[in-house]
Amino acid sequence: MVSVTTEPTKDPGHRSTQGTLGTTENIETGNSSEASKVQKSTDQTTVANGVKDASKNPADQKSEKISGAEMKKRAKAEKAAKRAQSKQEQQAPPSTDDRGTGGRNLVGKDSTNQSPLSPSPRNQHRRTGSLSANSQKPLQLRPVQQPEPEAKKEHKNVPFLSHLYGVPRRTTIAGAARDVHPSILALGLQISNYIICGSNARCVSSLLVFKRVIDAYTTPPGTSLPRHLTLHLSSQIDYLVSCRPLSVSMGNAIRWLKMAISTVDPDTPEHQAKLELCSAIDNFIRERITVAGQAIASSASARIQDGDVILTFAKSSTVERTLAEAYRQGKKFRVIVVDSCPLYEGRNLACALFNIGLEVQYAASRSLSHVIRDATKVFLGAHAMMSNGRLYSRIGTALVAMMAKDIGIPVIVLCESVKLTDKVALDSIASNEVAPPHELGFLERSIQKEEESPEDWRDGPNLLGLNLMYDLTPAEYIHIVITEYGSLPPSSVPVVHRLSTNA
Repeated sequence: MVSVTTEPTKDPGHRSTQGTLGTTENIETGNSSEASKVQKSTDQTTVANGVKDASKNPADQKSEKISGAEMKKRAKAEKAAKRAQSKQEQQAPPSTDDRGTGGRNLVGKDSTNQSPLSPSPRNQHRRTGSLSANSQKPLQLRPVQQPEPEAKKEHKNVPFLSHLYGVPRRTTIAGAARDVHPSILALGLQISNYIICGSNARCVSSLLVFKRVIDAYTTPPGTSLPRHLTLHLSSQIDYLVSCRPLSVSMGNAIRWLKMAISTVDPDTPEHQAKLELCSAIDNFIRERITVAGQAIASSASARIQDGDVILTFAKSSTVERTLAEAYRQGKKFRVIVVDSCPLYEGRNLACALFNIGLEVQYAASRSLSHVIRDATKVFLGAHAMMSNGRLYSRIGTALVAMMAKDIGIPVIVLCESVKLTDKVALDSIASNEVAPPHELGFLERSIQKEEESPEDWRDGPNLLGLNLMYDLTPAEYIHIVITEYGSLPPSSVPVVHRLSTNA
């Protein structure tokens, strides 16, 4: 604690004021108006104390010292003044007098040596109390910058085929319903990625997976198996449709399965009913696909003679079985496999025939007009046979049949009855399957260059990618259709369809 003494002068008031003002010399004052106000209040306090001292006898003041209570009171006042000044310096904006000094707030003698951006040493690491509501400034928030809306990508669809574009094909299991069986999830991805390809393969795979679904099914309480199992299968079928549209054979098999479920007696125990349904599925695969394919192969192979050159397009499991059966019978003939993008299914057929020992010639569709002149017969597989006798098959089949008809080569279609439909089609525009255009891989290779990084070709304004999966062959280009019911002209397809449906 520091004691302060005052010396008597002729003017007591001047003496006391000068002595008390000496106690405030250590208070640092700035150029701001707020600091001057605090200094003024401190001076008024000390002047009042000086007036009291002046009223005393000058003779008594010579040897009198300030008491301890008075020293504490003055120290508290000085401390409060410094604290108030520091608060004002932290909150108040620079005054107009600071503009001449470049916005610097000069405090005390040492303030001229400080950097404009460095804080005052007295203000560093200083704890400040809570501010009153009146002294707080309103919080100023930064304006939030709204993200610019992305430009909506234009659908690259061919205008006159816009009715064929539906929901984009599913390529992942994200968003699938909770009740979809895991085997259905796996099958959908395999079909979508062409791991399982072909009408017969897709139909058989679907029925085998439905067996797993039925085996894992449990009838909820309060319902019956014939009614609830049909609804449960509908969600599984919807997932398969989202991966890729159902083939005609899959549609016929699903309708048969739902009919078989609806005929189950509700009083039959659940375990026995599921066994009967699984057995019926096995019988359907054996009779309508496996045995039917064997019957067609036996009938069609009889039409192959020694020295024949059989031309086929893409890949058909029934055509492959027919050619293998004729080779096992010891017949000497040659096979020409014509193939096209984007799937190039004919590669697998050519490799399979070559492995069993057949002489195979593989050709692209671009060379069809040249290689077809060596052929003696054309064997074609079918995705479906329409009720008006037209062939619905892999795109490019109609071109092969037309060129064969033009040079007088018979066109023989091999088709199981499960692929027959009562629908009528006049062209391949009204109904077809459109695959994603990026599967046309030659666009990626021809447009994009390695030394450049251009934008995706799908963003180009003058390019539309069209990837149709099937085409329609008129009945006049087809010589004969061979089914498990025998050989018949295309006009007899509706009759065989009714026979197979009612069987």
